[in-house]
Amino acid sequence: MPSTSSLELSTTLSLRSGDQSWGTERRMALLAAIGTEGSISAAARKVGLSYKAAWDAVDLMNSLAGDLLVERVTGGKRGGGAHLTERARELIAWYQAAQAEHQRFMENLTRVGPEGARHLDLLHHMTLQTSARNCYEGTIGAIESGRINDRIRLDLGEGVSLNATLTHASTERLGLAEGRRALAFLKAQAVRIRPQAASAADLNLWTGLIDHRTDDDTLAEISLDINAKVRITGLAAPGAPRGSLLAGTTATACFQAADVLIGTLD
Repeated sequence: MPSTSSLELSTTLSLRSGDQSWGTERRMALLAAIGTEGSISAAARKVGLSYKAAWDAVDLMNSLAGDLLVERVTGGKRGGGAHLTERARELIAWYQAAQAEHQRFMENLTRVGPEGARHLDLLHHMTLQTSARNCYEGTIGAIESGRINDRIRLDLGEGVSLNATLTHASTERLGLAEGRRALAFLKAQAVRIRPQAASAADLNLWTGLIDHRTDDDTLAEISLDINAKVRITGLAAPGAPRGSLLAGTTATACFQAADVLIGTLD
């Protein structure tokens, strides 16, 4: 986890339609680049997106903004391209002005006292709601890129990390990079608690002390303390010996990298 002393109070505006965030800072930069470059491919190169990720972002913005923002042009002397509608140009100008005011507001908040950044960071995380039982914040320690899938290592601090498998397009869409803060989500149903570590490819293995166990007719839900800050909740593995996996005993949580969902804080 990043220390509170190293926190910088910096946020960006995000535009939403219902529950869907579409107008992020990165996507607004893509819009502005389309306006100056005259094509989606050139704009993608300028903001560091793949061609496919840029097209997907444009489709999402066009469908959720309520107005057409980017018009595609085919044929002609230049072989086609894209240009912004008047609505898009108005939106970019408004966003840039609002973002500048927002940054000034956030800078003023840092003057509320030495603990201001820490309190605001905590409130930010408290507003997050998800159905996933396990939620972690960390720093991306490594990215192994592939043509289709990427392997992401998220470092949670105190020697604990997890691996997640994402599509390469998702890595680009989220703007993931080493050193960036990110969130990981994992449903309890995807975690199996075993008396001993299993051996299988692409498994995350965390060993800790069982803190709590809840049983019903068919399942046992177990909470495992990995360290003072990291806890994981999962289900007892099928076939676990009777009398094992009791509170106060050591066990291992196993979960697949493909079951981990990654999100960002902006």
